[in-house]
Amino acid sequence: MEHGEPPSTARAYWTVAAGRGEIREEPLRSPGPGEVLVRTVMSGVSRGTELLVHRHEVPEAVAELMRAPHQVGDLPGPVKYGYLAVGVVEAGPPDLLGARVFCLHPHQDWFVVPAADIVRVPDGVPSARAVLAGTVETAVNALWDAGPRIGDRIAVIGAGMVGLSIALLLRRHPLARLEVVETDAGRRGLVAGLGLTALDPAQAHDECDLVFHTSASSPGLATALELLGVEGEVIELSWFGERTTEVPLGGPFHVRRLSVRSSQVGRIAPARSARRTFADRLGIALDALQDNAFDALLSDPIPFDRLPAAMTRMADGDPEVICQLVDYHQET
Repeated sequence: MEHGEPPSTARAYWTVAAGRGEIREEPLRSPGPGEVLVRTVMSGVSRGTELLVHRHEVPEAVAELMRAPHQVGDLPGPVKYGYLAVGVVEAGPPDLLGARVFCLHPHQDWFVVPAADIVRVPDGVPSARAVLAGTVETAVNALWDAGPRIGDRIAVIGAGMVGLSIALLLRRHPLARLEVVETDAGRRGLVAGLGLTALDPAQAHDECDLVFHTSASSPGLATALELLGVEGEVIELSWFGERTTEVPLGGPFHVRRLSVRSSQVGRIAPARSARRTFADRLGIALDALQDNAFDALLSDPIPFDRLPAAMTRMADGDPEVICQLVDYHQET
C-alpha cells in the first residue's frame, strides 16, 4: 500500500464524562471477508447532536434510539460517538482499494467496517466537503417529508449545519419565496454571501406554506408558527435533548389549523420509504455536495489531537464554527 502497512492500533475520540473528551488508543484488527479497512482523511463534528452527547444531555428514554451506526459504549458515556467520516480504503475487496469513501463512523484515524457501510465520494466532491454528507442526508429527508411545491413560500429558521443544508437544497426549487431566519448578524452575513435572503425574525415575512425549524430554541419554534399561513406546516428538525420546549398552541394555532411535524434521519421519509434505501438517500446527498456553496459551512480544519479542546470550545458557545473539520494528517 502507498502508506505502508497499517498500524496495529487505532486512535479514537471518546466522550468520557460530561463536558470532557479524550483520544484513546485501541487495537486495530484486519478486515475479514466483506469488510474494508479505511484510513480516515477528514471527519466533521455535528454540533447539535454531538454537543448534546458531549454535555451528557441525551435523554435516557431515547439513548438507545440515538445510537450512531458504529458507536461503542452506551450513552451518556463513556462513549465513542460521531458519524461524519471520510477516508480511503486501504484493504478489502479489490474494486474498492484506493476509493475515497464516506462512512457514518465516529472520529477515529483507522477503522474496519462492512463494505456495505461505505459510500463512494464522487470525484467532484473534495474530502473536506464530503464530511457534510450525513447532514445533507438529513436535509434530503426533510425535503422528502415536507414535499415543497412550485410557488411555495418557505422559511428556514436557524442558519446552522442543517438549516443551511436545507436552504441550499431548496434554492434549486421553483419557489415564490425562500428566507433564512437567523438571530445572529454574523450568520446572516454568511447566508447573504451565499446569495440567499437572510432576515432577523422581526423582518421575516408571514403567510408561509412551509417552515423548517432547526434552531433548537423555543423562540425559534414560536417564530416558525407565527410565519405560517392557514393550514401551513412546520417541519421540526431541532434536537432539544433534555430541555423542555415551549410550544405556543394558543392564539392562531387552532384557528389557522397549523401543524408541527418531526423529521428525523433515522428513518426514511414515508413519502419515499417504499422506493429508496438508506444508501440511495446518502448517494443523493453526496451528489448534491458537488455544489461548492457548501464549503461555507466548513471551519478551518484542526489536527485530530486538538479535537477534545475543540469540543469544549464549541460547547462553551463558539458561534464561529458551523461544522468543525478534523484533519487526520495535520500535525499538532
